[in-house]
Amino acid sequence: MNPSAMTSPALDRRALSDFRALAGRIDGNGPRYTSYPTADRFHNGPDLSLYHDALDACSANAPAPLSLYLHIPFCENICYYCGCNKIITRDHGRSARYVSYLGREMALVAGRLGTRRQVIQSHWGGGTPTFLNPEEMRRVMALLNTHFALAADGEHSIEIDPRRVDQDRMALLAELGFNRVSLGVQDFDPEVQQAIHRIQPFEETRAVVDAARALGFRSVSLDLIYGLPHQTAARFGRTIDQVLALRPDRLSVYSYAHLPHVFKPQRRIDENALPPAGEKLDILVSTIERLTAEGYVYIGMDHFALPDDDLAVAQREGRLQRNFQGYSTHAGYDQVGLGISAIGAIAGRYVQNARTLDDYYGALDQGRLPLARGVAMTADDHLRREIIGDLMCNGVLDLPAIEVRHGIDFDHAFAAELAELDRLAADGLVCREPGRITVSPLGRLLVRRVAMVFDRYLRDDAARPVDSGTRAANDGTQPVRIVPRYSRVV
Repeated sequence: MNPSAMTSPALDRRALSDFRALAGRIDGNGPRYTSYPTADRFHNGPDLSLYHDALDACSANAPAPLSLYLHIPFCENICYYCGCNKIITRDHGRSARYVSYLGREMALVAGRLGTRRQVIQSHWGGGTPTFLNPEEMRRVMALLNTHFALAADGEHSIEIDPRRVDQDRMALLAELGFNRVSLGVQDFDPEVQQAIHRIQPFEETRAVVDAARALGFRSVSLDLIYGLPHQTAARFGRTIDQVLALRPDRLSVYSYAHLPHVFKPQRRIDENALPPAGEKLDILVSTIERLTAEGYVYIGMDHFALPDDDLAVAQREGRLQRNFQGYSTHAGYDQVGLGISAIGAIAGRYVQNARTLDDYYGALDQGRLPLARGVAMTADDHLRREIIGDLMCNGVLDLPAIEVRHGIDFDHAFAAELAELDRLAADGLVCREPGRITVSPLGRLLVRRVAMVFDRYLRDDAARPVDSGTRAANDGTQPVRIVPRYSRVV
């Protein structure tokens, strides 16, 4: 086992009790750290040549495998809570054009990479990827296999709406090479579903889960959201009962961030029906208690997995990583993003594609990659990304190892951060020992707050007035940029 692996004991009632007492005082909305710098730090109009150079450099070096994200933005109906980049339409003719342009983008990226690079991890997100009809899905997969080499033993996943697939469509997904599926559920309570405009009977979802297992998918994951209208700990507990009956391999339990000034569909949600902060915290704590009691491992942030799942194994062995697809065992690879708003990360350069179809199509019509914004990482960014990743994934910082890799004196370079970390240590979130910082069981529940200590951009924000895009953390130490915490790819 990696000596830096997380060795903290499992979550217990004391940690959950302390979490309940502390969460309201020191927790707050903030980055999910699927990247560092986070996507809200990307710049408009990046120097595109930097990304082109990064792609060219990848082709010149030994061809390592890639991770790949593909965004399908179309949905047939709107879910009021959703903050994802989506296009609501029942016109399936729009997807045919989109597939054609995806092919153009793949050709441009692959041309820069030079060789037909292996893809060890791929994920189709949205929107609703299964909005595409079977022939369109076959065409996209054929295009991917033309320009890239999808590893047969890799992880290939797709987000599906159980209301939009049947046995035949599940069989098609297996035929195309997908081996993992992620199902949106949010809540099985009928009144909650009515309030968020997403009616999804339990039996409909169970049929999809059963089909996935019968077809031999390696993993089934379910997404839930707490903090939605009409939810209480008791009512959400009944949803958890139904989820446990399905026994998914992985579970994501996201916090709903109500930001109607940012996401217009949320204006249709009755704010008076949202659970108060105390009830929302009760929902989270009771959910963690129930899932861990039923054998699920708390991976971190909002994620749970069965003990034999790859994520749980990677966490035990100190190999867990994090990228735009969340917790992962393959996050160390360069990532190619395809489709509107997709994010790529190549050789220390982050880029995000245009967010609208017009801008996306316009760029590709001109024969150029549809890049809208991005950032080139500095040496300091690389250092802090490693620190934040170690804290969030494996819960341990090996300070001598970091000093050797980056040529720094940790105590000198991070004097201000360590002073703030001492305050969190006093609250029981971390333990500081000579040459080592360890996240406690309580700290794992608030690990994003621990990671924020090392975010230089948040620290710089503290020197500026708080505006409408930020709000102060409850302990007053630094402002926290608000982001939708239920969004999968931000």
